[in-house]
Amino acid sequence: MPENNPRPENDKSRKKEALAEPRRLASAPPDNLLHVTLERPQRQRPGDVNPLWPTIRTRTTAIGFENYRAFLDRIFCSDQRIPSPPEGDCKPDSARLQNELRAANPRLREHFTGVGAYSLLKTATEVFLLLQCGVFLRDGEIDVAAEARRNGVELTAQELIDKLADFLGNGDSRLPYIRYIVETALSDQGLVTSPFCEGVFDGRVLACSAPCLLELIWNYWLEEGMLVQSISAVSVRFQNKRIAAAGDVLATFELDPLRPLSSLLWGYIQDEWNRLTVPRRAYEYSHHYGLTLYGKAVPPLRAADNRSKFIEAFHHLLYSSAEFFKQDDDTTVLADGFALLQALKEVHLILAEGAHNQFGDLPWTARVEMLIQQWLLARPEMRAFLQGRVMVPYTEAWMGQVDAMKRLQNWTDVTVTHFRDLAVFGEQILLSIRYHLWIQENEPAQAANWARYWRPEIQAYVHAYRAATGVDLTGEPVDTTPPSVLLRDRLPVRAK
Repeated sequence: MPENNPRPENDKSRKKEALAEPRRLASAPPDNLLHVTLERPQRQRPGDVNPLWPTIRTRTTAIGFENYRAFLDRIFCSDQRIPSPPEGDCKPDSARLQNELRAANPRLREHFTGVGAYSLLKTATEVFLLLQCGVFLRDGEIDVAAEARRNGVELTAQELIDKLADFLGNGDSRLPYIRYIVETALSDQGLVTSPFCEGVFDGRVLACSAPCLLELIWNYWLEEGMLVQSISAVSVRFQNKRIAAAGDVLATFELDPLRPLSSLLWGYIQDEWNRLTVPRRAYEYSHHYGLTLYGKAVPPLRAADNRSKFIEAFHHLLYSSAEFFKQDDDTTVLADGFALLQALKEVHLILAEGAHNQFGDLPWTARVEMLIQQWLLARPEMRAFLQGRVMVPYTEAWMGQVDAMKRLQNWTDVTVTHFRDLAVFGEQILLSIRYHLWIQENEPAQAANWARYWRPEIQAYVHAYRAATGVDLTGEPVDTTPPSVLLRDRLPVRAK
C-alpha cells in the first residue's frame, strides 16, 4: 500500500517553489509594483544664498602660500610688465604697486649685502596682503560649479558679485555686522582717514579695504605645527650658534654665497628685534580664543583677559554640526538647525568679545611674518639641506622641510599637513561666524544652510584635530581640553 505521508523529496520541492515565488514577483510587469522614493526638500532658494561665504573662501584662498609665492615670482623673477586691472576692480592701484616693487628690485643687484633684499621681501609681502584684503569678489576667482554644489542653487559669477553688493548695502559697502556696531555703539562718531583725528577709521568699516579676512587661529595652528620653531633653529645655526650641547643635527648646515638665500636669511635675522615674540603672540592667542602655548620660549602667562569658554563653545558647535549631518543624510528625517543656530550665536559672541586692542594689527603682522617664514623654508637651498621626503604629496612647498626638521630634532611625528588643515579650515569657519550678524538670526534654516555650505571644511577640521591631538570631536562628552595640553601629552609617545 502507498504511504499517506509525503516523501521528503516532495517537501524539498515545495520549499524550492516557495523560495522561487519572490523571484517570479520581482520579474512581474512594472505595473504590478509600487515604487517609493524619499527625496530631500529643496535646500534653499536663490534669494537665501549668503554671498559672504564664497567671498571668505575666495579671499582666504587668494592669500594662500602658493598664490603668495607666485606673486613674488611675478614681481621679482619676470620681465613682463603687469597689466592694469579691469575698470571697476576693488584694488585699482594693484598694477602700480607691483610695478614699483619690480622697479626697486634691480637697484639691489649691484649690492646684495645688508638687509635691503629682506626689506624688499617684507614690503612685497605686505603689498600682497593689501591687494588681497577686503570683502570683494572677482569674476575669475569664483568656482561657479563648486558654489552650485554647496548651495544647491546655480548662480553665475556675476549674480554672486551682485548679491555681495546688495549684502554690503549697495553704496554703503559695509558688512552687516560692522554696520550694526557703527550704528549702535559708535553712532556719534564721524568717519576719519587719519589716526590723529577723532572718530571711526573709514578704511576699517569699508568692505573693499577692511576687514582683512584674517584669523589668528591660522597662526596658532602653524605655530603648534612647528613652523616657527623650524625657521628659528635654522636662524640660530646660521649665526654659528650650537643648538644642542652634543650631536647638533644642524652642524653641517651651510649656505653658499652664490645663491640668494644667505642674503635673505641675514636680513631676516637682523630684523629679529622688529618681529613679534612668541610670548606676544601667546598672549593674543589667549585673548582671542583662550588658547595657550607650551614650550621653553613661552613663560607662564598672566593674561588680563582670557576667552576661557571659546574651546567649549567651538567644540560644541562642531559636535552639533556632526549630529546635524547625520540627520540631514537621513531622508526620513527633516534635520532641525535650532541647536546649530544657538551654538553659532554663542561662538559669535565669544569671538566678538576678543575683537579688541590688537585685533587688526597683530594678526596682520603675524601673517606677514609667517608667510615669509614659509617662503624661506620652501627655497631650493633649504630643501637640499633638510632633505624632505620627496614621495610625500604635500599641499605647499614649505611643509616637507618642517616635517624633516621635526624628525631631525625628534620633536614629534605628527605631520604638519594636519596642522596646516587646522589652520586653513579653522580660519574659514571662524570668519564665517565672526562677520555674520548671527545675533539677529532667528531662523534655524539659516544655520542649516551654514552647516551644509561649510560641511567639507567642518569635517576636514574635525578629522585633522583627531589626527593631531587624538581626540574625536564628534563623540560625547565633548572634549574641552586645550589642544596644547593634548599635544604636549602626546610628546612622550614619540620619545619612547
